[in-house]
Amino acid sequence: MEISNFDRSQILVQALPYIQKYYNKIVVIKYGGNAMINEDLKQAVMEDIVLLSLVGIKVVLVHGGGPEINDMLKKINKESKFVDGLRYTDEETMEIVQMVLAGKVNKDLVALLEKKGGKAIGLCGIDGGMITAVKHREKDIGYVGDITDINIQPVLDVINSGYIPVMSSVAGGDHAFNVNADLAASRIAAVLGAENLILMTDITGLLRDKDDESTLIKELNVSEVPALKMQNVIKGGMIPKVDCCVEAVRRGVKHAIIMDGRIEHSILIELLTDAGIGTMFR
Repeated sequence: MEISNFDRSQILVQALPYIQKYYNKIVVIKYGGNAMINEDLKQAVMEDIVLLSLVGIKVVLVHGGGPEINDMLKKINKESKFVDGLRYTDEETMEIVQMVLAGKVNKDLVALLEKKGGKAIGLCGIDGGMITAVKHREKDIGYVGDITDINIQPVLDVINSGYIPVMSSVAGGDHAFNVNADLAASRIAAVLGAENLILMTDITGLLRDKDDESTLIKELNVSEVPALKMQNVIKGGMIPKVDCCVEAVRRGVKHAIIMDGRIEHSILIELLTDAGIGTMFR
């Protein structure tokens, strides 16, 4: 469909209040799921981030990389094991996690942002002692870490130098640890005092009926979450994502959003239009 120059101008004018709202503010985006695998979606996400950066919105990108880790483990004939949704991470697996996340995936994203006209610097949680962790306390699943401390200064230094920080979820401590990327993004957003935390997923958002996308809960006060857990509206793999959003909001983030990353330019739809997308926690 052809878009006239007048229609283009109207789209830009309608985005103006949102650009003004977020100008010079920090938005933390956790990037994962299908948006990392599908090439068209990946291109759209990088374009969104560069556009936001160029209009004065400070984006921090935190990424996972589960499928790439699985692929590398398969290449060395090592089985991927999960316990309650967390990857069992022995010494050899941790080496692969660190190599893939802090190396290949991180640098590929930096290169793609640069190719789109952005300025980006790749970081991992070990750099500058940004993310410190200890072994997961509830069960022994190897070098999976619980975050104990965030040193945000290196991220601020990168932002203040005009670059987009691209962070992999590898933490330091008495060992390198694999930490949950959603949780890392939540803690980073809180310490930064971010305006928004966006968790990109492969689902529409939080649904009252998981089989009916028309039951999307568009806005939710964090005080309503315990009741929805009791009603089994929030269950299974949605629990840790919701908990990350609740923790971020309670620690001072203005809004946290669980958003469908399968939709092209979903970040722009969420931040720069009236429509919004996904479920917003406030």
